Amino acid sequence: MDAADLAENLTGVCATFDINVQSTHDSLCTTLDAIAEQLARNQDLRASLGSATPSPWPCLRKLWQSLHRAQLTFWDGDDSDGNDGGPAQSESQKHHHLLKLGLSLARFTRNLVAGVPENQNRAFENETDIRRLLHYYTSWTAMEDQQAVAVARVLAQALSNIITANDSLMQSLWETYMNLPEDQVVLIRLLTSSDAKSALPALMLIQNCIQGSRTRARLLVRTTVGARLCVCLLDKMASTYEAEEGTDDANAFDIGYAIFSRLLEAGLVPEMYAKLSIKDETVTPHQTVILKLVDSYLQATPMAGKDVETFNLRQSLSQLLGSCFFALSSYSQRALRRALGSPSTETFPQNGAPAELDVMLPRFTLLLDDERDPSTPNPNTPQPPLKTFFNSLRSESHRLDESLVEVLRLLDRFLPRINFGKAVPVVGAEASSSAQPTDTGFSYLKRDLVRLLGVLCHENRAVQDRIRECGGIEVVMNLCVVDERNPYLREHAIFTLHNLLKGNAENQSLVQEIQPASQWDEDGVLRDTPGAAVRK
Repeated sequence: MDAADLAENLTGVCATFDINVQSTHDSLCTTLDAIAEQLARNQDLRASLGSATPSPWPCLRKLWQSLHRAQLTFWDGDDSDGNDGGPAQSESQKHHHLLKLGLSLARFTRNLVAGVPENQNRAFENETDIRRLLHYYTSWTAMEDQQAVAVARVLAQALSNIITANDSLMQSLWETYMNLPEDQVVLIRLLTSSDAKSALPALMLIQNCIQGSRTRARLLVRTTVGARLCVCLLDKMASTYEAEEGTDDANAFDIGYAIFSRLLEAGLVPEMYAKLSIKDETVTPHQTVILKLVDSYLQATPMAGKDVETFNLRQSLSQLLGSCFFALSSYSQRALRRALGSPSTETFPQNGAPAELDVMLPRFTLLLDDERDPSTPNPNTPQPPLKTFFNSLRSESHRLDESLVEVLRLLDRFLPRINFGKAVPVVGAEASSSAQPTDTGFSYLKRDLVRLLGVLCHENRAVQDRIRECGGIEVVMNLCVVDERNPYLREHAIFTLHNLLKGNAENQSLVQEIQPASQWDEDGVLRDTPGAAVRK
């Protein structure tokens, strides 16, 4: 059958359809399903049916309005308790027929509008009815019914198809949704649904709306509804990041990551991070997820481009990570001192330092890897290289490098190195029953921090001198060891020590003064070394 025959068949069935007469439902659903199957395989047929005579659009509009009215008033005036089985059974059958009609109508609309802008424009007049039905089917009670879940899933797909690649419709829908009361935003309900198939179309809709539009991306971060959606997005990613590849949960994580990457590239993640803060909390769970995603993005995305956009992105992330580092470093130092037995009036986790310390202390080295050449920035951008920016950071009386040295000093006492599966105690460190860290959350931490210190002091005399003055050279020398918890720690520490000594006579002289206090002689006796000095 061609498009004209299909249109005539559809309008004929619709003319005899009565939403209150259940016997007319089956013929309509059968017709809608048959046409939808053909539309799914043929884009030309979709375009032809949308412009066919008689027009299917008045019929489609009437069906959506009737279904919306019937479903949302379904329980009005129903006082029966169903004890006799008669009225209750009738109501159950009616509800079943409405769900079946909703599924067929949503599937037909979804396939009719796919990739055809003219059909999308005509179908968009039904958006309000579709949204309200979707709101009804995603209620807590409705989601207990698997048939209602299936209807909600296809409704969400239809809504996504109606606006995909249609900028004017995306703008209209996005502005509407960002200004709705929170309890009426169906995207929030879909993202918080335990059904992964329902969340996917909502994620795709969000991705399509913000892709290529900074205005809509800003609304996602800056409006109240948008911020709530960001929280739901982060929750969804946190719950699906370990999903098996190829599953719906894994696909949901991939789309969520694409949305986050878009916000990151638009320079909106620092603003999102600030919005998710909580008073008197150093870092919130959602902020921790953001830091993990930023870390993942930096590791997966080349940042060596010299164009203005890439450099501005790096500057934006640098400011975020810089402020995060000082806040988290200060908290971590206090927690470590408490765990090591120093008195404190603050309340910290029972196991001392935060369990996710390695995530909280951002890894600036990923940003600095391409900063060895001071000409890295585009000549049209007046900003200094990122290494210069980080070396100029200051919190109260401490700079970034000084804070790094103190954290490393405390970590070296708090986390004994692991050599061949056994902890090696730090000589001279005070024993503390509370300083018993687990293996969770501390892998690679000292290695990454000493690597960052090495990058910062590379060919920078001022940083080299500051590190010497705060006792950082001794700290780095103590890290030139094998540690199974920090693979290649020794190599990174040696490289950092090389950068500290290069071209700096004072640092070289200090290292030369540090000689072993004792040595093993040929008889296996430990003897003092004449003239050796022990630095305290």
